[in-house]
Amino acid sequence: MPVLIKPEPFDPIAMQAAHEATLPTGSFGATASFIGTMRNVNEGDDVIGMMLEHYEGMTEKELEAVIHDAKQKWPIDDALIVHRVGAIEPGQPIVLTVVWSAHRAAAFDACRFLMEALKSRAPFWKKETLKDGSHRWVERNTPGY
Repeated sequence: MPVLIKPEPFDPIAMQAAHEATLPTGSFGATASFIGTMRNVNEGDDVIGMMLEHYEGMTEKELEAVIHDAKQKWPIDDALIVHRVGAIEPGQPIVLTVVWSAHRAAAFDACRFLMEALKSRAPFWKKETLKDGSHRWVERNTPGY
């Protein structure tokens, strides 16, 4: 199950294309993807950076379980999750989720599921650096509505 944790910046479009190139030509009819990037404002405060930590080994295992669960719920051919850790700046990609399927409904639904499930299940911790130089831990994720 393709799960990658990246300590350095990544190009989500290149990552998607590289993985897609490993799939059999013509084997899917739909691709749905989501790219999450770091915002420069959170909870009304200016944010200039973030340190994203994870529980090595456990995080990857949980992300693989999320993909497995998506494959049980929808007829998808493949999925990819790429997630950043370490020091992140506003505008940089944090997460990429991609799903390949025969049809768009399964691709859309499974891609959203991957994103929402990883936000609630995978052990990641975010510590923001605010414009005034102070730091704070992010206590909750943005709702997925």
